[in-house]
Amino acid sequence: MNAVRIGAAGGLDGLERVDLPDPGAPGPGDIRVRIHASSLNYHDYGVVRSGDPKFRGRIPMSDGAGVVEAVGEGVTEFAAGDAVVSCFFPLWLDGPATTGDFATVPGDGVDGYAREIVVRPATWFTRAPQRYSHAQAATLTTAGLTAWRALVADGGLKAGDSVLTLGTGGVSIFALQIAKAMGATVIATSSSEAKLEKAKALGADHTINYKAEPNWGEAVRRWTGGRGVDHVVEVGGPGTLPQSITAVRNGGHISLIGVLTGRGGEVPTAAMMVKQVRLQGLVVGSRRQQQDFVRGLEATGIEPVIDRSFGLDALAEAFRHEESGAHFGKICVEF
Repeated sequence: MNAVRIGAAGGLDGLERVDLPDPGAPGPGDIRVRIHASSLNYHDYGVVRSGDPKFRGRIPMSDGAGVVEAVGEGVTEFAAGDAVVSCFFPLWLDGPATTGDFATVPGDGVDGYAREIVVRPATWFTRAPQRYSHAQAATLTTAGLTAWRALVADGGLKAGDSVLTLGTGGVSIFALQIAKAMGATVIATSSSEAKLEKAKALGADHTINYKAEPNWGEAVRRWTGGRGVDHVVEVGGPGTLPQSITAVRNGGHISLIGVLTGRGGEVPTAAMMVKQVRLQGLVVGSRRQQQDFVRGLEATGIEPVIDRSFGLDALAEAFRHEESGAHFGKICVEF
């Protein structure tokens, strides 16, 4: 079985192709899945680049999509031939968040999906949306579900709301698409005029180049007539949060889902208090939320934006493409 794992040296250059034993037939409650695609996330990049000895020998990639080849005794939810997609937190099935670490996350605490075949409990997967390719389905596990939870499951997004998305990575593009499909107005930011034009083509109602407009929080307020937006999909962290607080309306909702500008920093707590902002940190979502997301995608007809696909043996090249920041939407590997 073809697979890629993190070698002893770590880093992108330390990724190594290996031939692993076939995992065999599924046991009770398990399914055997032929993986056909994965997609890259900042989390995966962080694991591969970290050089942490605990990741030596780990098979990376949190996202996996493919076809069920066989089911074990007692499995009734899936059958051979079903298209499925993996869950980020495989033990968080429903209800409020129950985990505060990555101990059970594929590609981090346990082996991930940079391999051809896995045997896992059936509850580690959900069905994929009908008519989705495997690459499209692979974008849902992390980026897609994060955007869905931020806006719908936690944010209560409704028609007529306004949404601010930061950048044009996987989560932000999914957020733009979800918001537009549900009748919301979207303001998108980027430092690239070319990417802003692509965001407009996807339906963004207004765009802001944050390099040309460093006080983009005030620009958002001006464009909304001084009110501010209802929701902010905040992927930057401490370097962008103050502007996001400026941009959001009184009583608005900010989903803190990324730390691209660092893991810590000053937060204007007085401004948050006066504006009565709801700031919520979140990491992906539950299996139930993923099932709801799949139904939502089928109802709205949203199709993921895939920037480029690579082969599994070019995984390091794919990560370098992500590292460059040149992508718009998701980067996938197919095999």
